[in-house]
Amino acid sequence: MDEELIYTTLGEEGFTRLTAGFYRRVREDDLIGPMYPDHDWSGAAERLRDFLLFRFGADQRYLEKRGHPMLRGRHLPFQIGEAEADRWIKLMGESADEVVADGEIRAQMMEFFAQVADFLRNKPE
Repeated sequence: MDEELIYTTLGEEGFTRLTAGFYRRVREDDLIGPMYPDHDWSGAAERLRDFLLFRFGADQRYLEKRGHPMLRGRHLPFQIGEAEADRWIKLMGESADEVVADGEIRAQMMEFFAQVADFLRNKPE
């Protein structure tokens, strides 16, 4: 995966649009939407955007605000099974369709998102 190319292509604005589109969909989603607290939609979007900026562009904001990502630990309170992971990927893919014009970059990002979603699964099927 070419993180630098992805970051250069999308830039901060692209990642902001990606996460905004994702959370617009999540708010309406009956499966994973209820996992998010109603009072913190903008905070959730900011944290995801900052994490992606860190992951793809080595931007330090996420680390400065939250420390090490500890993704599994932060997601343990939520029951994430195959259906939830698949829905997360689906909604992220729809958001990527709006923002990422380059098919190869989109494919690389979706591969990363699929790995993360699988890694966060914590509910036996």
